[in-house]
Amino acid sequence: MEGKIRKAEEILKSLEKVLVAFSGGVDSSVLLKISLDSLGRNRVIAVTAVSPIHPAAEKKEAVKIAAELKATHLFIETGELKDSRFMSNPPERCFYCKEALFSMMEEIRSLRGFNAVVDGTNRDDSGDYRPGEKAGRMFGVRSPLREAGMTKEDVRRYARQSGLPCWDKPSNSCLASRIPYGQDISLERLSRIHSGEKYLYSLGFREVRLRDYGDLARIEIPPVQLRDAVSMKERIAARLKKYGYHYITLDLEGFRSGSMNNVLKGSPSLKNEKEKSSRRDERRR
Repeated sequence: MEGKIRKAEEILKSLEKVLVAFSGGVDSSVLLKISLDSLGRNRVIAVTAVSPIHPAAEKKEAVKIAAELKATHLFIETGELKDSRFMSNPPERCFYCKEALFSMMEEIRSLRGFNAVVDGTNRDDSGDYRPGEKAGRMFGVRSPLREAGMTKEDVRRYARQSGLPCWDKPSNSCLASRIPYGQDISLERLSRIHSGEKYLYSLGFREVRLRDYGDLARIEIPPVQLRDAVSMKERIAARLKKYGYHYITLDLEGFRSGSMNNVLKGSPSLKNEKEKSSRRDERRR
């Protein structure tokens, strides 16, 4: 891992002044720390997107970590809910989200005289369907952790050794990812997903996804906690029905990050994207 860290540092030093796409998750927190250690506080700016698609708690955690690292921290309102392409929820939905983020970051980069925008993508992220990476390529966004060959395990290990409080934080994604492709996104749906997940977390579940199918809610939690959920089924069902769901289901396969992408598996577009990503990583290595 030490060699990978040095490689990431070399990449960042070659860029000299960077804007870090910073969500407050473990990947972007590690990238921010390495950037600050490599370049110094005057050559790094953390930029966090603010939008109803991101839980409010995520912003609070980002603020806390940026403050602990003594990083300059900016917020931008990305406005995805004003984009009809995003709201119609096609399989390439994440492209429109990242397009909004990176276009705004590019404006900040140009105005402030910085050299690059970087994000916290790691090597393991190449295994899933990630249309947002196309937007990153459009704007020349660099991914130093992935380019250095860092895996998710490397990232968490480094975060723990560095004392970052988010080292064991579960991975998260935007609330829109809880809605099946092709079903319209709305502020109402995002709000009830957020409320439902917040309630489930309050019951002690470590990882939660509340998949919104309109009248039906499908709950994903770690398989080892399925019995706990069953024992609280009346409480959970009663609360989620207050948020507007008529039917409450518990997924017997448990929590799976990106499970909504299962409907895309085997599609030519997904296969092509994975092959292109693999070739890019090989060239960088």
